[in-house]
Amino acid sequence: MSLLKSSLKEISKYPSAVVGLAIILILVAVSIYTIFAIPYQKAAELWRGNETMWIENPRNAVPAWLNLFPGYNLPVTIVRDSRINATSVETEDFGDGMHETTMRFEFDYTYDGFPQEISIFLESHNAKTQPYVSFTWHTPDGREINLGERTIGPVDTFRVSQDTRLQRRLRGAFPHVGLFADPADENASLKGTYQLEVTALLFEADASVDSKLVVYGQAHGIAGTDNRRRDLTIALLWGAPVALSIGFLAAIFANLGTMVFAAVGVWYGRWVDALIQRITEVNLILPVLPILIMIGTFYSRSLWLMFGVFILLSTFGGGIKTYRAIFLQVKESAYIEAARAYGAGNFRIIARYLIPRVIPILVPNFVVQIPAFVFLEATLALLGLGDPILPTWGKLLSDGYYGGALYNGYYYWVLEPAVLLMITGLGFAMLGFALDRIFNPRLRGL
Repeated sequence: MSLLKSSLKEISKYPSAVVGLAIILILVAVSIYTIFAIPYQKAAELWRGNETMWIENPRNAVPAWLNLFPGYNLPVTIVRDSRINATSVETEDFGDGMHETTMRFEFDYTYDGFPQEISIFLESHNAKTQPYVSFTWHTPDGREINLGERTIGPVDTFRVSQDTRLQRRLRGAFPHVGLFADPADENASLKGTYQLEVTALLFEADASVDSKLVVYGQAHGIAGTDNRRRDLTIALLWGAPVALSIGFLAAIFANLGTMVFAAVGVWYGRWVDALIQRITEVNLILPVLPILIMIGTFYSRSLWLMFGVFILLSTFGGGIKTYRAIFLQVKESAYIEAARAYGAGNFRIIARYLIPRVIPILVPNFVVQIPAFVFLEATLALLGLGDPILPTWGKLLSDGYYGGALYNGYYYWVLEPAVLLMITGLGFAMLGFALDRIFNPRLRGL
């Protein structure tokens, strides 16, 4: 506990370290919240699911917080459900089981632009004969526009935006534009209170119809949506625990493995040291990224498998040479001779006297290496070798690239994960460089 307090006291002397530590703690807090709020199975199901799971989301919508900036007043998605928030529901009985249900949906439209789409989702219950439904649109200036009539099945959808007959009645304008256009200026939206009237004629006494109006906006949620209507918040949130778990685990195993092999080689010497050094020298000339690409292409795209291979290759990296040089000096120390004199075993000398001497070097290297593993996952995902199940920042970059985000101007799609990757790398780098100064007295004056 005293060591922790003294370390935190030293860290507080470096503003960059305080900022870096704050960034890391925020990422840890977000990761813990995400794991409990959106369990892994639910996140994977949402991210891999089809469009019907995101049917109420607009396609390629920018984040809604853009409306906070001057000059932005983009429409957001408006949903009205007859079971929840219909303005009124009226029923008229004609006898012999035949009756008519009228549902009215009102909403205020105060945005500058036009919505992306308009859809009406319908469900009929206990109807042996298909209900006959008509739709009427009421504008703020008192106009009534007949959207059409149709018979519906148990589950039906009226894609208002794709109705070519309605488009002809609107003088060629797309319905989601023409229904909101100002008659005085067809390029501007008419602001005010709109109403949709849905009238269903039913032929059985116990039959009923529920309807839902969805006016798809151009802005949605905290992070926006992609071309499959998925809310990018899922991947952005889950990217944090995946990035931290990969970074921490890979850095721990890689650094500990490197340190242990270097210590064992130095202590036992002779053929043990020679073997470890030859393996290291061969490994140093191996192209790591092409090896991982081959594994992902020909064997498995499991993120954990590829990182296991990368950890194994990193264990016999250039760090062994650095640790070996330090251990060679420590091996000749007087306290090592004293340990030998009182009969300490090989394992005890390695674990209690050799390895602890390099902890001051291990800690900064460990912290600085974490973002390297995080960026490696993003690199593999961008190359199309990311885990097909996990929603990560790298997978989001890959989906954005192959989904034409840059070509079509959906910059938020790739900027959001890229910024989070840079912030993560910056946080660990700032803390790691400060720890290097703290544990290495020769750097404190720099």
